[in-house]
Amino acid sequence: MSDTLKVVSWNINSVRARIEIVERFLKEEAPDVLCLQETKVRNDQFPEGTFRQLGYNHLILNGQPMHHGVAMISRVPLHKDERFDWQANGEARHVGARLENGVRIENVYIPAGGEIPNREENPKFGQKLDFYQRMTDWSAALETPTILLGDFNVAPLESDVWSHKQLINVVSHTQIEIDTMAKLQAAHDWVDIGRKFIPDPERLYTWWSYRARDWRASDKGRRLDHVWVSPELENKAVSHVVHEDARGWAKPSDHAPLITEFKF
Repeated sequence: MSDTLKVVSWNINSVRARIEIVERFLKEEAPDVLCLQETKVRNDQFPEGTFRQLGYNHLILNGQPMHHGVAMISRVPLHKDERFDWQANGEARHVGARLENGVRIENVYIPAGGEIPNREENPKFGQKLDFYQRMTDWSAALETPTILLGDFNVAPLESDVWSHKQLINVVSHTQIEIDTMAKLQAAHDWVDIGRKFIPDPERLYTWWSYRARDWRASDKGRRLDHVWVSPELENKAVSHVVHEDARGWAKPSDHAPLITEFKF
């Protein structure tokens, strides 16, 4: 493995439906490791051939029919893959593996949580908070240098959303979610790489709704996708960008890819 590593996180919203833009992205950006969320496909139907033709011969899949699903696609070897059931119901929402240098990458798709921010009225919201708690317990015991990335489905800062005032009671930006995410971050002293390179209060979004007629003009975005690292890896990260242009490609995902480069 070379000293530099380019890692991408992307909620693709169906890898088969978006395979053309995935292929374009890989040809243009040439990441070493691509972590996808919401692949929406069983493992035996995953389009492995497209990736292998481009030199991505290391694939670790955790899929299910129609919904959820995560995958790690890599040009460099991956070892000791794991799949944690932080949802506690068998849904395919996590996959992780170790790089040859000992660093682990954990790829997660945290539940959106429905529309009502109350666990009594909306069980899906409770599942989201419980998912975060299980991740917090895992983080507190973590001793391995780790890159934790994916769709966290929470935009914690005012500058992570287009309107704090209008979204403070909307799931993904409520105070209870922000506090819950903060507890997860504190459990391992996770470093938020997005805000390391693009400091608050600068605008930083990764998701724009399909409902917008012109997503770029209205720019009603949220930062739902994140890359966090163990404290000892903070200075190994040398760049981080959100590839917003991909949101405007043909048949796009509503999420943009996050590109982080490391130098080990």
